[in-house]
Amino acid sequence: MEFDAKIPDGPLAEKWQRYQFDMKLVNPANKRKYQVIVVGSGLAGASAAATMAELGYRVQCLCIQDSSRRAHSIAAQGGINAAKNYQNDGDSIYRLFYDTIKGGDFRGREANTYRLAEISNAIIDQCVAQGVPFAREYGGLLDNRSFGGAQVSRTFYARGQTGQQLLLGAYQALARQVGRGAVEMFPRTELLDVIVIDGRARGVVVRDLVTGVVRSHLGDAVVLATGGYSNVFYLSTNALGCNGTATWRAYKRGAAFANPCYTQIHPTCIPMEGEYQSKLTLMSESLRNDGRVWVPKVRGETRPPGEVPEDERDYYLERKYPSFGNLAPRDISSRAAKEATDDGRGVGKTGLGVYLDFADAIARLGRSAIEERYGNLFEMYNRITDEDPYSVPMRIFPAPHYTMGGLRSEERRVGKECRSRWSPYH
Repeated sequence: MEFDAKIPDGPLAEKWQRYQFDMKLVNPANKRKYQVIVVGSGLAGASAAATMAELGYRVQCLCIQDSSRRAHSIAAQGGINAAKNYQNDGDSIYRLFYDTIKGGDFRGREANTYRLAEISNAIIDQCVAQGVPFAREYGGLLDNRSFGGAQVSRTFYARGQTGQQLLLGAYQALARQVGRGAVEMFPRTELLDVIVIDGRARGVVVRDLVTGVVRSHLGDAVVLATGGYSNVFYLSTNALGCNGTATWRAYKRGAAFANPCYTQIHPTCIPMEGEYQSKLTLMSESLRNDGRVWVPKVRGETRPPGEVPEDERDYYLERKYPSFGNLAPRDISSRAAKEATDDGRGVGKTGLGVYLDFADAIARLGRSAIEERYGNLFEMYNRITDEDPYSVPMRIFPAPHYTMGGLRSEERRVGKECRSRWSPYH
């Protein structure tokens, strides 16, 4: 297998503009001659299918759910980053690029990460045009809030429902193209195999999950947008649809598997309650804007959190990482939580949990302000745990979330061995 990263030449800030200018274009009249198959209909799949259909290509979109509205992208609650610098706090495309490289343990490709930062502003504008109801300030401008791993406010959000609203925006764009006849939709369909001709993916073999009929779809290009494989860790925040089978089918057809270390461990998940759970529930990272993370200083503490005096609490993120505090990056926050529970200071009946406390924020801002920011998340937590987070601290613990590895988009061998991530539930 011959590997080529296909990264454009030139200075980092000019690579992609040069690439776009030099690439061969397809005449609008010729685009309808080409058939594109998109497998998956989450944020990536739905937006890819809708965009290519708008450009004029013929598109078939297949998904394992009964509707693309049920894709797991709906669970991305927190927000989406862009370097618009609305807060005038020093943000820039280069700072977003730097924070993203750093947040990925310096494993991401610099050129591709820079391109991500470069187009971030346009993505926000696209989402607004699709009707995503981002939060707005009193004057009408889009609002921002902070997230872990950054010292600027660059996250655009819709309360704690950002993933849901983004997915609905992408779904509406996709549904419009379905209505125009530019996209043909195939729900409840499972990928069984990839058809490879002359080293290129030219089609797929699928099974209809309702009738059991096996059929093939042929095209000029195949896009796999099928989600991650966090379920290999047993309990994760992923739904059943994110089972990784499409990646496995492509691997069996010769695609290289890469970067399984790119498994994000999310620090704000509702802890495991019993051995019969099928999945874990994610709480938005945005909660760490106002919640303070702590554990008791002594091991084996059994008193309710409200009875633990302030001087007997260890706000370990604020103590260890004062420049970031409770907004420390996700991997650092996750490791710190596991270290605290390994030391015997975990909370809850399993001991696999830490407190996320909003008492100070409620005292400072008032309950109504916290309810306006996180009301739907607090309600979800209350329904799952039967605990009122307005009066007692939430219990959170790290959990496998999304996986960015899988099929190798990198076309060259990498000699440096990657460190593997851990899962507290493996």
